[in-house]
Amino acid sequence: MRIAVSGSIATDHLMTFGGKFTDTLIAEKLDKISVSLLVGCVGPDFADYRHWLESHGVDTSGVRTSATRQTARFTATNDEAGNQIASFYPGAMSEDGEIDITSLAAANGIELVLIGAGDPGAMQQHTADCRAAGIPFAADFSQQVAFLDGDAMRTLIEGAAYLFCNEYEAAVIESKTGWTGEDILARVGTRIITLGSEGARVERRGEDPLVVGPVKDATFVEPTGAGDAFRCGFLAATAWDLPLERAVELGNLIAVHALETVGPQEYELKPASLTDRARLSYGDEAAADIAAHLPA
Repeated sequence: MRIAVSGSIATDHLMTFGGKFTDTLIAEKLDKISVSLLVGCVGPDFADYRHWLESHGVDTSGVRTSATRQTARFTATNDEAGNQIASFYPGAMSEDGEIDITSLAAANGIELVLIGAGDPGAMQQHTADCRAAGIPFAADFSQQVAFLDGDAMRTLIEGAAYLFCNEYEAAVIESKTGWTGEDILARVGTRIITLGSEGARVERRGEDPLVVGPVKDATFVEPTGAGDAFRCGFLAATAWDLPLERAVELGNLIAVHALETVGPQEYELKPASLTDRARLSYGDEAAADIAAHLPA
């Protein structure tokens, strides 16, 4: 299966706050604190990042280079409990709507489009184009969940093959759309809710939820990129035609690697250790199924 991944392409700048945000924020004054800032000081750095992505096997031929804007930049400060305050400069992400997802899919044999957090207008456009062309798509609001309204969410969810979210995002989506969990399952094929240290839950209409526990030997270091890493593992297993339970297990295994490293792409996956961790957490059969698709 060939999968196209849309969303923001950004450089991340990560910082650590010595303590917990909850120790210094006053509950009655949260309406006065600024936790979201636009930052416009960036350089033309995508050439080096493109080279790095391609050297790791990522096809960047569908990436559009802006003539006037710089690469988006994400800046985050995390406290010792994993809470995060972030600012984001969108830059060239504002031109995502100029990408023709239908033509790109046709030219590259795309079988699934992950519509990740990016320019809200482009997310709407890509969703509508996939729906009109009959291309399966996955909805992944991620950090845009705070800015999309109910109408936008309903449009982005309708007909999705997969809806990815964490527990908080799931609650926000239900609140903003006015839909219950059952209402959402009537409109999507599969809803995957990550549960942090508890693993993940998969929901499908008319079926009992599938809960997959966490990786047993995980050591928390820094949370940025864990959600994206989970989706990477889940979709890789899906592309290998592994069953849903294996997809969640591999998602959890990849997410742990991001959690154990500072930076969303700084970890290294080694087939032997990945297989060992799969065996420790999910058993011999799971390890064998995953190992069959890894390099020797």
